[in-house]
Amino acid sequence: FCRRKMLEMKKMKLGPILLLLLCLNIVSSSVGNAPTCPADLGGDCSDSGEWEGEFFPGIPKIKYEGPSSKNPLAFKWYNANEEILGKKMKDWMRFSVAFWHTFRGSGGDPFGAPTKRWPWEDGTNSLAMAKRRMRANFEFIEKLGVDRWCFHDRDIAPDGKTLEEANANLDEVVTLAKELQGTKIKPLWGTAQLFMHPRYMHGAATSSEVGVYAYAAAQVKKAMEVTHYLGGENYVFWGGREGYQTLLNTDMGRELDHLARFLEAAVAYKKKIGFNGTLLIEPKPQEPTKHQYDWDAATTANFLRKYGLIGEFKLNIECNHATLSGHSCHHELETARLNGLLGNIDANTGDPQIGWDTDQFLTDIAEATNVMISVIRNGGLAPGGFNFDAKLRRESTDVEDLFFAHITGMDTLAHGLRNAAKLIEDGSLAKLVRKRYESFDTEIGALIEAGKADFDLLDKKAKEWGEPKVPSAKQELAEMIFQSAL
Repeated sequence: FCRRKMLEMKKMKLGPILLLLLCLNIVSSSVGNAPTCPADLGGDCSDSGEWEGEFFPGIPKIKYEGPSSKNPLAFKWYNANEEILGKKMKDWMRFSVAFWHTFRGSGGDPFGAPTKRWPWEDGTNSLAMAKRRMRANFEFIEKLGVDRWCFHDRDIAPDGKTLEEANANLDEVVTLAKELQGTKIKPLWGTAQLFMHPRYMHGAATSSEVGVYAYAAAQVKKAMEVTHYLGGENYVFWGGREGYQTLLNTDMGRELDHLARFLEAAVAYKKKIGFNGTLLIEPKPQEPTKHQYDWDAATTANFLRKYGLIGEFKLNIECNHATLSGHSCHHELETARLNGLLGNIDANTGDPQIGWDTDQFLTDIAEATNVMISVIRNGGLAPGGFNFDAKLRRESTDVEDLFFAHITGMDTLAHGLRNAAKLIEDGSLAKLVRKRYESFDTEIGALIEAGKADFDLLDKKAKEWGEPKVPSAKQELAEMIFQSAL
């Protein structure tokens, strides 16, 4: 096109600079003005900014077709209404779509600019655009066949110049969300984004500035209200900057006290507004701060006990965060469960070769099986569930990739559930564990476990029995039994 125009303009005796400017304008127009509506919808966006047609044209409602299916837009292992160990698969899972990764994920990373802009995006963060994203969210949820979603306040609605303006924006978007979700869909949980804005650079509830502390409280108050209004089943606290970079300028004791007072106020407000959902804390060891106060499940449980909050909160365990804290996801789930604190799971994983929180969809069947062993031991997660706090890879840029990722994540966990049930029904692994501890099934073992065996008694028994014989732990056999179920 440019070559043809240059020949035409040469005949008109126009200068080379003008020719160059014309071609640059043509190229920049074709790159910068990406269409906001797909060409195959048979329509376009109206003047009001409302989307016409489907956001995901050509994508049917995802159905179960079984392990032999080759259809990438079908479930191979997740059969929602199939009963496993007396409970429907959908009730074991309670899957949820994370709004921020699915509809606000841009593909950007610490080293590169965003790589994707969905066809319905217009490049703004306006209220009209926020409403369009919300419509896309519910079409996606309906086609995927789940009935829960999760959100941060600032991801679903634009911030404002004042708190009042931000709240008004949130109210407008939430009103639409309430209409779109109807009676069958509701939030698994909501939360306030207390980490991105510069005001939170020193933290929110642990900020050294009382004005920031108050602003964070007001933001949580509003986020809790809208979660309640939408019928949310839980509310999450993720302390993205509740920690420190160096102790040289930090009063750790005072900050921890402030965090406890903040959470106490949240509990009081929950009761005041009649919100019956579970309050959840999501442990993470580091990133963005060097050290976050909710480092792992054990650290968070200890914090809750110290401040008398153990009965008011449960934990939202994220598998990738477990990795960053030096644990397996299974370890964190069991630690939470044994403390009576397992409330929800952010279903994702990390890359062992990369040191940051990569938020990848879980695809490891063995890891999923271990996860589901803990969930079954816990009797399920309700009112919690599995939230896909996971994002597409930077190089995955088609809207259908959103479906491929969620289908794989759901199938992986469903496969893990089937494997865990197989292990439980077989009983070999449980039998191996019981046998390993059978010496405590004796009279003296029962006294020890009841707290009735003092050192005098144990000293007498040690002398009576002599050198103890220590049997094999049978780790390889345990791994063989586990692997046979995969």
